[in-house]
Amino acid sequence: MLSVRLKMTIQQSEPDPQFLLENMFVAVMDNIFLLVLVTLLSVVQNVFFALKVEKECTGQHSKPHSAAFERLSCANRNCMDTYPTFLAVLWCAGICLSQAPAAFAGIIYLVVRQKYFVGYLGQTCQSTPGFLFGKRILFFLSLMCAVGIINHLMLSYGGNDYKEYIQTITKAASALLLLP
Repeated sequence: MLSVRLKMTIQQSEPDPQFLLENMFVAVMDNIFLLVLVTLLSVVQNVFFALKVEKECTGQHSKPHSAAFERLSCANRNCMDTYPTFLAVLWCAGICLSQAPAAFAGIIYLVVRQKYFVGYLGQTCQSTPGFLFGKRILFFLSLMCAVGIINHLMLSYGGNDYKEYIQTITKAASALLLLP
């Protein structure tokens, strides 16, 4: 009788696997939700760029190799060249350090990339500020990645966790991205 009672107590104290799975899913989604939104917005922006190139290529009055098509195609290629780097540092910074400043920097990067793309359609010198600002945001995200990785190594091998302090500094520093 005692073994049956003990067995029932053990079974009642074990958490339900479905409950654990649901809690884990919620915890993971809380940590990556903003990054997912920024990634989806960047995909929509890429579709917009591709549609602009297609529209210029198939327009009634445009030739396939007109100057406008060449500028549009070049702007699209340049945006796509940095896209994998942007996604890698966005996700690395968001997961290793803090998703809010990484997502904020990602949104600013998308705005800057739009400015670069539109600026490239005019004169190429109009796209330079967008290009330089985009590099600065990629550098910020890369720095967030490096700091997050270093903090993880310090926690694993040294036992010191500075993540809260670093997140506070990062959140404050992300506002500095708005300065020209």
